[in-house]
Amino acid sequence: MILKERTKPEELLLLQALEPRIELEEKDAQNLRTLEKGYEGEVQFDHWFTNYRAECLIINDLLLEVNGTLFQIDSLVITQDRLHLFEVKNLEGDYYLDGDKFKTAAGNEIKNPLHQLSRAESLLKQLLKSMGFYTPLEPHLVFVNPEFTLLQAPLKSPIILPSQMNRFMNNMNRVSSKLTNKHTKLAEALLSLHITKSPYSRTPSYDLGMLRKGVICEVCGEFLESYSRNKYICRNCQSQESMESVVLHSAKTFQLLFPERKLTTTAIYEWSDGLLPIKAIRRVFQSNLSVNGECSSTYYE
Repeated sequence: MILKERTKPEELLLLQALEPRIELEEKDAQNLRTLEKGYEGEVQFDHWFTNYRAECLIINDLLLEVNGTLFQIDSLVITQDRLHLFEVKNLEGDYYLDGDKFKTAAGNEIKNPLHQLSRAESLLKQLLKSMGFYTPLEPHLVFVNPEFTLLQAPLKSPIILPSQMNRFMNNMNRVSSKLTNKHTKLAEALLSLHITKSPYSRTPSYDLGMLRKGVICEVCGEFLESYSRNKYICRNCQSQESMESVVLHSAKTFQLLFPERKLTTTAIYEWSDGLLPIKAIRRVFQSNLSVNGECSSTYYE
């Protein structure tokens, strides 16, 4: 059972919303690509893990703190006799371990994911001990990209390579698991400690005047140019969206980028650069959102 679904990080959502509307600096564009690739890998991991048949509790994207130190967990799986801690990586290409250094085949050193896993394991153990839980913890570093190779991989390590994933799952499925109220209490305790707002987010500064206005295709991210019979057809990917869908998507993006601003028909009309008719915006808002205020001071939530 999944107790906490995986969602896109707010940092990724913000960068994806900004990308078509402003020219990102190179460091921000690179950060966006890294976040997208990481999230894609985690979604791929989730799909693979649906093959696990035993009774368990799954918590994704946990951000926790112990003794003033923050740490993140990609996936934590609670089974009958242990906790499985998963660190997921979506690297591709050839890599090798040089002592405690993790390098590309060309010899370039990158952050060692084994160190990240070890840090998360150590901090989680400290947190569990402080909470009075002493369940065994088993760490795993999963490389999900089939184009990834670790040359001269160590025989004994928490690493699960793409070619080993199916065998690992088969072994997990051979172990029966029956959960009790003790497991539920542990999961609830960890969820109560989850930090929803990450202090690690790095997004560029912006204001409304800096951003290109218009309506964006939810499928490919290109700007839409016109509509016909309450439908928008994207010239880039040929996808079709209803007026209601486009209005709600535009409003959601506006609220994401400007949470301090009130959501009004005028604000979204201007945000769409006049492409969304005022009457259509009002109709969609009245059907889907709560109305606050009266006349010229009306806004929606």
